[in-house]
Amino acid sequence: MRMRGKSLGSLLVAQTEAKGCVFRKSGIVTETDLIQKLVAKGMDSSLARVEQIMTSPLLTITPDRPMLDASHLMEKNHVRYLCVSDEEEIVGLISVRDLARYFVDSEGGPIRDLDNVYRPLSVLMRTTMATIASERTVLEAAQAMAEKRIGSLLVLKAGDMVGIVTETDVVRKVLAARLPANSTPVGAVMNAPLVQIDINHTVRDASRLMAEKRIRHLVVTEDNKVVGLLSVRDLVKMVSVRDRPVCARLSDTALAFSGPPMGFTS
Repeated sequence: MRMRGKSLGSLLVAQTEAKGCVFRKSGIVTETDLIQKLVAKGMDSSLARVEQIMTSPLLTITPDRPMLDASHLMEKNHVRYLCVSDEEEIVGLISVRDLARYFVDSEGGPIRDLDNVYRPLSVLMRTTMATIASERTVLEAAQAMAEKRIGSLLVLKAGDMVGIVTETDVVRKVLAARLPANSTPVGAVMNAPLVQIDINHTVRDASRLMAEKRIRHLVVTEDNKVVGLLSVRDLVKMVSVRDRPVCARLSDTALAFSGPPMGFTS
């Protein structure tokens, strides 16, 4: 309910005796945690506690490191959020959306290099798209997302693509609304109509459309036919892939890495 109220995809979990401070030994709970560890397993959200599904300790980076290092660390550990730490205290949080805005709006860099590429969205989008029938339940959708480690499913009705259901939809429209996941149909909580972008548009166009609509996924079309799916993570993934050899030379100490990976989906 707090995620829905504040339009957030994660919450830091602080110990009550910390008097408002968050430390590396604290935790984080994300939409992915709620889907994979709670809904997909059929747990009762009114009885389950945050400590049962949160990831702890936190994955962190120091504030003096460049954004490229943050991108590498997120990609390496398959996470969507990275905490910024000053010694043991957490002083900030970076999301994959922050990275997308940074790299897309930078005057130079790998994303801007795509400006002169023919149909740049075709380089970044995924052509394999997971789907689910509109009459299937939210529980089944959550289980499919957890199994495939993805954050969305395109919704089909009578063979036509009519919408998309995401982790955010499940958290805000089902969990926060106290609806039963095992009987609520996907069609009742999906986003429709689909937000589309033509394959000939630029990466910056895609990033700005996502920001404007406050979404993480776009359907890519060509001649009004769906040909792929683009996520906010896809916008920055190529940065880490392109410069992975650099990342390999960076020490864990320099990146201030601590703890196991947090749950991630695209």
